[in-house]
Amino acid sequence: MARPSGTQSFPALQALSEDLTAAVERAGRAVVAVHARRRIPASGVLWRSGVVVATNHTIQQDEEITVSVGDGDRMPATLAGRDPTTDLAVLKLDPATGGSSPATVAERGADDTLRVGQIVLALGRPGRDVTASLGLVSAVGGEWRTWHGGKIDRLVRLDVAVYDGFSGGPLVDGNGHVLGINTSGLSRGAALTIPATTVDHVVSQLLETGRIKRGYAGVAVQPVRIASAAAESLGLTGSGALMAVGVAPGGPADKSGILQGDVLVAVDGARVSDPSDLLSALGPDRVGQRVRVQIIRAGESRTVELTVGERPVREER
Repeated sequence: MARPSGTQSFPALQALSEDLTAAVERAGRAVVAVHARRRIPASGVLWRSGVVVATNHTIQQDEEITVSVGDGDRMPATLAGRDPTTDLAVLKLDPATGGSSPATVAERGADDTLRVGQIVLALGRPGRDVTASLGLVSAVGGEWRTWHGGKIDRLVRLDVAVYDGFSGGPLVDGNGHVLGINTSGLSRGAALTIPATTVDHVVSQLLETGRIKRGYAGVAVQPVRIASAAAESLGLTGSGALMAVGVAPGGPADKSGILQGDVLVAVDGARVSDPSDLLSALGPDRVGQRVRVQIIRAGESRTVELTVGERPVREER
């Protein structure tokens, strides 16, 4: 059929449009609506068979949770665990109670291939139908910690509109592969993606134990600078350190003899100059182990032994 006079053909644009539509259809089969709050449903992803990943801040109840896909039928789900520090929650579908989902498990891509400027899609199901938003990856960085102390393997910031109900939905590449879980709960004013590698790690722990084990020292710290002359006399390289501004009574730091006003210099020989350094030194694998903490007190360097505790569980929604 001849085109009407004055019209133009844009085959490349048409091909891109068809590719994006196919990507949404492919990834959208794994996207579910999560009914766990009074407002509109949030989104979730069927991450493994019978396992749905959602965002912690959108799961506002621990019981009577349901999920639904395009047919609108709701299926009961149980909360397997939540991790406020990474804003992730895991739900389990129970086939014995009708929880056999017609959704398909997400096809995942390699999140280490993400690049600044890459075209991506954010999907959600804040109701019966899948919705989509198109944009770019605006920033990619290394490992970082959330304001609650959770470790995220890779910083992925988006220039994508994440609409109400999109948190818990997937970040999708042009092939329809899921690269991570989108959330508005870890940053004010910017959409972020929790990469698939982090999601896998958290999901495995929550399914196994129902919680994420976190190291705990029981000391509040703030960064300080040691005078160059003092650092030189103490044989220290670098001036960054951490001052103990609060010590929890009966906590690991208190039991080790650390006092308010002590300056923490190193943990097992690794310098600490930022609170994130201390969090890294007290990882889940260190719980129950003894570490050597170098401190400065009254101008003198000394070493104390601290047994790493487990961070108390707090309800954070």
